Amino acid sequence: MTESKRLTATLMKSSIGASPSIKATVAALGFRRMRQTKELPDNAAVRGMLKTVNHLVAVEGEPYDRPKRSRYKIWRARSDKKHKRGN
Repeated sequence: MTESKRLTATLMKSSIGASPSIKATVAALGFRRMRQTKELPDNAAVRGMLKTVNHLVAVEGEPYDRPKRSRYKIWRARSDKKHKRGN
């Protein structure tokens, strides 16, 4: 019998706050909760899905780098409209 190759993946980070396509990919991989480990078939489709969610999922044999805190806030000078109106 031929032995099919398998990948072991673990959901390390929650998909709460992610885009709907990322959430759908995580669900399609079969993950329901954090720290859940799944054995998945080793094919191009699954590898592509894992690459899409690589910031959430750790794959056995590959290093998992926890994402850094995003620096999305752009600091701007305070508006001076209020002061020009005299309020």
